[in-house]
Amino acid sequence: MKSSAAVSAASKPSSGRSSKTPPISAKTEYLALLAELDRRRRRNLLAAYKPYRRQAEFHAAGALNRERLFMAGNQLGKTRAGGAEWAMHLTGRYPAWWQGKVFDTPVRLWAAGVTGEGTRDNPQRVLVGPPQQQAAWGTGMIPADAIRQTIMGRGAPGALDSVVVRHGGGGDVQAGESVLSFKSFEKGREKWQGETLHGVWFDEEPPLDIYSEGLTRTNATGGITIVTFTPLLGMSDVVLLFLSAGEVERMGKG
Repeated sequence: MKSSAAVSAASKPSSGRSSKTPPISAKTEYLALLAELDRRRRRNLLAAYKPYRRQAEFHAAGALNRERLFMAGNQLGKTRAGGAEWAMHLTGRYPAWWQGKVFDTPVRLWAAGVTGEGTRDNPQRVLVGPPQQQAAWGTGMIPADAIRQTIMGRGAPGALDSVVVRHGGGGDVQAGESVLSFKSFEKGREKWQGETLHGVWFDEEPPLDIYSEGLTRTNATGGITIVTFTPLLGMSDVVLLFLSAGEVERMGKG
């Protein structure tokens, strides 16, 4: 009897350990849930965007200024800030903390870089997702559920000509459609003529004639231009547009 009791007692810890091990199906469900949460996060980066101080100041300045410049060093969030703001205007999804420019209707926006490849690899990548991986389009700043159509360009491989974006919607408000088009400076001023736009984003410093033409595209709508770049060309004509005489003098002395 004692031997039997000892065997029985010895078997209890083993039984206790096995009861604490989750069934395989529960583990699978948990991992699947984590994967789904990560997928949703990656396909709605805009919802998680929280600007640091300089980015927030850049956004807020849009409430009063049609023309804005975010000039800073490499890898300091200039293109990310531009992409986040453009995604907000395209979708109409403004966060509670937003103090900048607001469009109440669908918009027509341009985003541009120096070359077709540069536009693809910077503003397009930030807004839509990796250019070479179409399955990952929707992992940029424009939420995946807002991308209604993508139209391929004729230049660099993977480069888009334009994107149709769902704007607003919900409740009794019918959703509209915004249109984002991609441009490059290398095509020349003639390719920038004719359109009426709500905004132009220059990612990298444009020539003055290109900047002036882009600004003209927004005059009829009272729209905006934003410029995001690292100053590689020194005190250029475009940089001087955004600096006061006092700032120029101080920079000259420095």
